Amino acid sequence: MKNFVLIGAAGYIAPRHMKAIKETGNNLLAALDKHDSVGVLDSYFPEAHFFTEFERFDRHVEKLKRQGTQIDFVSVCSPNYLHDSHIRFGLRIGADVICEKPVVLNPWNVDALAEIEKETGGKVSTIFQLRMHPSIISLREKILSKPAGKKHKINLKYITARGHWYHNSWKGDVQKSGGITTNIGLHFFDMLLWIFGDVVSINISQNTATKASGSLSLQKADVDWFLSIDNDDLPVETKRKGNKAFRSLIIDSEEVHFNEGFDDLHTRSYYEILGGHGITMEETRKGIQLVHDIRNVKI
Repeated sequence: MKNFVLIGAAGYIAPRHMKAIKETGNNLLAALDKHDSVGVLDSYFPEAHFFTEFERFDRHVEKLKRQGTQIDFVSVCSPNYLHDSHIRFGLRIGADVICEKPVVLNPWNVDALAEIEKETGGKVSTIFQLRMHPSIISLREKILSKPAGKKHKINLKYITARGHWYHNSWKGDVQKSGGITTNIGLHFFDMLLWIFGDVVSINISQNTATKASGSLSLQKADVDWFLSIDNDDLPVETKRKGNKAFRSLIIDSEEVHFNEGFDDLHTRSYYEILGGHGITMEETRKGIQLVHDIRNVKI
């Protein structure tokens, strides 16, 4: 059994990490969040200590270490712009780190953290759950079996409606979240790079607070993509069913179905990481570089 502490316990994604820690047979010793709406802890680790101030959390972690309790992993689910700092904390206390995507906002942050990895001997892994999805794994195997030089035509749409709160939270601040291409798009871009190879060229049609679109030329594919958090962009049928999210991936006129099967992907990711097969920071570099470049294109 491994001992975990969690940074960022009150957000949307934290319960998936709590569930993954529990389902992989491990223990959560302590959690930190400046917000105290963390009753979800009772569903997974009611005995975990909870702190709203980093200084008290840090003191508690140090106390555990001095008492001989090994902290094996720090799971980071804090706002995107804080990942860098919280990863460094985890490495410095002698733990490995599991960080929700994006591991950092800028490609040069990967270099800085890689140096601390070497200094501490710790390891940073990140979550890209689409790489765990059976349909996506099958797609990758299919594409890799194709003759070299074949180029595919791809259309990607992801619409996930968000209310007015979004723009008043850290997610609505490009400096803190990276904008929607990072916040909701990075795992799709990572998937495309993982399957279809490196970026050849980028074209951006629009990039606003609520939607972004453009085209990508990859080694094995030409991609038209559209991302949105605007409810008005949802298809009528999706709205009729009461759904708030729509995903569509069409490759060479064939739909890839992956709207289902997301419930246990974080747990699968944790199993991979605990088995020594996690997604490293270096593996995320290309995706981080891509969304950084998209963010900085002048339209």
